[in-house]
Amino acid sequence: MALEIAEHNSNITEILLIGIKENGIFIAKKIEQFLLPIFTGSVKTISLSINKKCPERIELSEEVNLQNKAILLVDDVANSGRTMLYALAPLLERYPSQIETLALVERTHKLFPVALNYVGLSVSTKIEENIEVIVDGGEVMGAVIKIAL
Repeated sequence: MALEIAEHNSNITEILLIGIKENGIFIAKKIEQFLLPIFTGSVKTISLSINKKCPERIELSEEVNLQNKAILLVDDVANSGRTMLYALAPLLERYPSQIETLALVERTHKLFPVALNYVGLSVSTKIEENIEVIVDGGEVMGAVIKIAL
């Protein structure tokens, strides 16, 4: 995925990775590790906090100027697309030059119109199933399909 990001953004001088907490930040940091040796520009990673059940308030881990920046919004799973869509809204208000999206796992039953630029694995599931990425000590250990209650 890092190679694809570097290739697609070869004309960009800086990429800001924004990892959605909880697991998206771990994936963003891992992507940063793989990008640093191959991307000619600079790479910075910050986190975005959002209450996924009630996404009214969104906070970045640090205040950064997003105007004219290339942003890569990272999450672990795109189940419904809702979290990614709500996370995008306040970023757009800060006038970045581009926003791309990345999810380690994409579920094919998205309810919100979010198209991902980069996907590690796309999984067909039943409507009542969700995908959960398991992270332990900052390392991605795997993913499981769970029945939504």
